[in-house]
Amino acid sequence: MNHTASPITSSACASLTGEASIPGDKSISHRALMLGGMAIGKTTITGLLEGEDVLRTANAMRAMGATIEQDDTNSTWHCHGVGIGGLHEPDQVLDMGNSGTSTRLLMGLIGGHPITVQMTGDASLTGRPMNRVIKPLTMM
Repeated sequence: MNHTASPITSSACASLTGEASIPGDKSISHRALMLGGMAIGKTTITGLLEGEDVLRTANAMRAMGATIEQDDTNSTWHCHGVGIGGLHEPDQVLDMGNSGTSTRLLMGLIGGHPITVQMTGDASLTGRPMNRVIKPLTMM
């Protein structure tokens, strides 16, 4: 087949508001915290899977400026985001523990910001290959 390239046009749209009910799992929980930390305004999350890996994501987002708090009932989380491009350089190295998902997703998120972030983790995490994420980000 002969396909010719055509330009893609993107334009601004109205802000996104609403409610989505999604079953809690680790992958979605990481992303919910990251999106809430990047949003403008307040994001409320219920059903967050509160495992160690997801809590590492919450701590990393806090270290870069997002406000992420668990309410008194311990079942609802509230994020006050910094807006797109609003992450700031953390004061310390981000300890990602054993969370490869947190590390890889955050590398992509951080890559769009003019900040330097150092990450570390346990022996298992620091021994895992990260070039499949680092190489494309470097090319961008």
